[in-house]
Amino acid sequence: METYNNLYNKIIFLKNLFLAYKKARKHKTKKLYVIEFELNLQKNLLKLYEELKNQTYFPKSLVNLIVKDPKTRKISKSDFRDRIARHAILGVIEPIFDKTFIYDSCANRIGKGNLFAIKRFDYFAGKVSKNGKIDGWFNNNQIRGYCFKADIKHYFEEVNHKVLLDIIKRKITDEKIIWLIERILENGVKIGGGRRNGIEINKGMPLGNLTSQFFANVYLNEVDYFVKCILGAKYYIRYVDDFVILHNSKQQLEK
Repeated sequence: METYNNLYNKIIFLKNLFLAYKKARKHKTKKLYVIEFELNLQKNLLKLYEELKNQTYFPKSLVNLIVKDPKTRKISKSDFRDRIARHAILGVIEPIFDKTFIYDSCANRIGKGNLFAIKRFDYFAGKVSKNGKIDGWFNNNQIRGYCFKADIKHYFEEVNHKVLLDIIKRKITDEKIIWLIERILENGVKIGGGRRNGIEINKGMPLGNLTSQFFANVYLNEVDYFVKCILGAKYYIRYVDDFVILHNSKQQLEK
C-alpha cells in the first residue's frame, strides 16, 4: 500500500491557504464573518499560517444549531478561519483517499451525490429484476428484485477516534498531519468512549462539518470493502451512513 509523508508543508503553504479561503467563502461572500475576515485578509491568513507552522493551532469552539428537515439534528458550525484550515487539509489528503473509495460510495464526492445515488439505485433495480422481464414462456409472474436498506444509528456520534486515526495512518505517515487531524477531532462531538488498555478512547464527530463528511467516508470505506469483497454484494450503494443492497434472491439477501 502506498503511503504519503512530508505533506504538511503543502497544507500550510500560503498559496494553499489562500485557495482554501476562496473555497470557504464560496456562496458566503455577504456573510458578516467573511467580510470581517477579509478586512485584514493577509494578516489573518498569515496568523493562521504561523499557528499551523508552529503547531500552536487550536480550533475555536463550535456553534451548535438545532435544525428540523424534517428529522431533528444538531448541526455544528466552525469558525470561518477553522473552515479555511479544514479546506486546506482536505485539498491535500482527500484526493489520496478518494481514489481508494468504491465507485458507489456516493456522498460528498466530486461527480457524485443524491442524484447519482438515485440513478445507481434505479440501474441496479433494473439489473436484479431484469427490468420486469417475464420469467419463462408460460410464467405470467414478473421477475422480482429485493432490496435491503439500513442506516447506522447515531453514526457521527459513535465514530471511534482511535479507529479512524489508525485507518488514516495506513496512508498518511506525516506526524504533523496526524497532529492536525487530532486537533480537528478533539474540536468535535467529544464523547467519552471508555478506556482500552489504559488509554482513554474518544468518539464522535460534529455533524455538518466538511472534515466530518470526509472522515465519514474514510471510516465506512472499510465496511464498503467488506460488503463488496467479503459478502460479495454486487449491487451495493452507500450514502454517508445509509446503505442499500439489492439482489434477485430474497434468501441470498437475508443471508
